Amino acid sequence: MRIEIRGRNVEITDELRRQVALGMKPIEPQVPRQARCEVVLRQEANPAIDDRYVAEANLHLKGSTLHAHEASPEMGRTVHSLVADMRRQVKKYRDKRRGRARARRLAERARKSGRVA
Repeated sequence: MRIEIRGRNVEITDELRRQVALGMKPIEPQVPRQARCEVVLRQEANPAIDDRYVAEANLHLKGSTLHAHEASPEMGRTVHSLVADMRRQVKKYRDKRRGRARARRLAERARKSGRVA
């Protein structure tokens, strides 16, 4: 999986890159190699906004795109929440794909055995 990290109104430090990469590491075996993840980290310029640090991620998979959006007062917490949301979405996506494949196999077996007309 290729991860692209961009920053708006925030400097992307090595620590932020490491935090995003480590968080996405458990997702890598679950998605194809050609998957692309775009992560945008930004800081809201308005000081009246409590959740100033915002992180968005788009994971482009074959046939679908998963999107996550998180905001909090600390960048570290924002990235952690974003990664947790992405993990949950990837798990749901994989389970759905496996369920459809299993249903397809069962239907094919039933058709071959002559149970379904």
